[in-house]
Amino acid sequence: MADEKKQDAPKPGAGKAPAGKAPAGKAPAGKAPAGKAPAAAPAAAPKAGAAAPAAAAAAAPAPEVKKPKPSARHMGTAKAARRRLRKKKSQIQARRKKEFTYRGHTLEELLELPMADIIELLPARARRTYIRGLNSEQESFIKRLRASDKPVKTHRREIPILPEFVGKTVQVYNGKEFSTVEIRAEMVGHYLGEFALTRKAVRHSGLGVGATKSSKFMPLK
Repeated sequence: MADEKKQDAPKPGAGKAPAGKAPAGKAPAGKAPAGKAPAAAPAAAPKAGAAAPAAAAAAAPAPEVKKPKPSARHMGTAKAARRRLRKKKSQIQARRKKEFTYRGHTLEELLELPMADIIELLPARARRTYIRGLNSEQESFIKRLRASDKPVKTHRREIPILPEFVGKTVQVYNGKEFSTVEIRAEMVGHYLGEFALTRKAVRHSGLGVGATKSSKFMPLK
């Protein structure tokens, strides 16, 4: 019986291929099986902890740096901010010079209008002066003003200014001397005498001797 058990027991090297030989159906290491080309060695995989985060960091956009907001103590409340905004809007800024218009007409258009249409645009008193007709002295002054480029002297203070007078220089008598008046577009419709004042502002000197004519004769004590 012991001999039969020994014969039935498998030998220790029976199920394994001998050293140096590959088992049936498998090619030996380093050699491809018959009819197949040797497979290329797989590329070395990048390390997950080094190359991948570096590539992701390069592709991702740079984070926006947020500026620190000033404190409420520095900026003030919302009510104070609105007050500053209103104050800024109310400040006088450089304004563009507006084009002159008189009753909706520019100076160029007024110069092209006939005399009858210009008279209709004037105020009532000035319009009445031209409708009733000018006297010989007034007509003489207007003729001299049209023909001359130099300042023209006149005593006629009651002549209304017409658009054709703009740019001329007139010396108007104010009762004592001739005041030089340069006629501008804004003066159309006014009288010449309005720009040659006959009175001066009263200025009082200090109290004491010499302040008035009567004080000159006051005794000094």
